[in-house]
Amino acid sequence: MSTFPGGTSLSFLDVYDDAAPDGVVGGSPHLHLASAECYAVVGGEGELHTVTPDGCREIPLHPGAVVWFTPGTVHRAVNHGGLRVVVLMGNAGLPEAGDAVMTFPADVVADPDRYRAAATLPPRATEAERAADARTRRDLAVEGFLPLRDAVRAGDPEPLLAFHAAAAALVRERAGGWGAIVRGGPLDQAEATLALVGDVARGVAPHLRRAAVHEARRPERVFGMCGRLSPVDVSAAPAAPPAAPAARPGPPDEERLS
Repeated sequence: MSTFPGGTSLSFLDVYDDAAPDGVVGGSPHLHLASAECYAVVGGEGELHTVTPDGCREIPLHPGAVVWFTPGTVHRAVNHGGLRVVVLMGNAGLPEAGDAVMTFPADVVADPDRYRAAATLPPRATEAERAADARTRRDLAVEGFLPLRDAVRAGDPEPLLAFHAAAAALVRERAGGWGAIVRGGPLDQAEATLALVGDVARGVAPHLRRAAVHEARRPERVFGMCGRLSPVDVSAAPAAPPAAPAARPGPPDEERLS
């Protein structure tokens, strides 16, 4: 057993520090269709704005705060200054496979081609150009988010439920491969742990001889949905990495986790 505990993934997130058109500083509102997510705050101050059919919340974020939420929760990271978060995602690999959908306006989410065009960050020569593209994407997600939030606040969950349905339709073709990711990650790890527990219950523990330490390599910093994201490669990294490890491709830019 060498994958990260629980078959989860881990990333460092520096939440965007520029304002959206509504004056709120932060990231792109979005949801996950099958994965839970956790924010463990390690620096700065901010809020997590969430929208579910039950209502809207604005949860304070400060160092030491831990907040997690289930699939279907529309969430928006808000930065009041230097907000830095450790993000834990259930089902490592699933968000990168298309589990996340941003709250673009309804006509964009309803059209897979328009959604992909809006969500994808094209290759750019400069950091400033890449930041501008990420800002444009974030602003479009906020444009679609505000009417969903306002409707729920007014007691009408129907626009949010319509977005849920559109998001499910949008990723339907991708979702066919998600079962293999879950089986090969968290389910495989849970079954392996059950086998170990069975051995220990019989008074034997041969797996202890295979004890090992794994160390992640320094992550690449990219433009994610909610901010500058540093996804950690937790796929059985060795304690002493080779001098020249092979490059590992990251997920497409429209599928960065947060």
